Amino acid sequence: MAILPILTVPDKILREKCRPVTSITDDHRRLLDDMLETMYDAPGVGLAAPQIGVVERLLVVDPSRDDENRQPMKIINPEILWQSNEINVYNEGCLSIPEQFADIERPERIKLRYLDENGTPQELETGGFLATVIQHEIDHLNGIMFIDYLSPLRRNMLIKKVQKIVKLREDPDS
Repeated sequence: MAILPILTVPDKILREKCRPVTSITDDHRRLLDDMLETMYDAPGVGLAAPQIGVVERLLVVDPSRDDENRQPMKIINPEILWQSNEINVYNEGCLSIPEQFADIERPERIKLRYLDENGTPQELETGGFLATVIQHEIDHLNGIMFIDYLSPLRRNMLIKKVQKIVKLREDPDS
């Protein structure tokens, strides 16, 4: 397994709509394992393929906050079948928008259809934090980021902050 570089805004790949996976290969399974390792290392609770430069409908999530009780999920070609009218607000962040957070409203519950890493169709009905994480990652597959739910002024401000953070990481002497 390998830790992969995570793209940050304003990288254009983050805005691309991902193509469906038509045939799950060993390369996809390895990529999903690498994505989990990358997500845990970051650390984060979700990671979508475009965040590592792959424009396919793959994502990983693990809502657990404890290394001992990890609950990783590998999700291919997710599709939200249903979402509740009830809304939750979470203070969201994103590995592609480092150190920036905002309160985002999303449906409290969702029903999801997807393929697991073996190509087996799965359905999941979930709510709360896991539903928020999955919706956040599916947005990535559609070229949408949590900052898109903010006003243009706030969004641009966060992007400029991220660009400064990334520049300092790359060249700490600047």
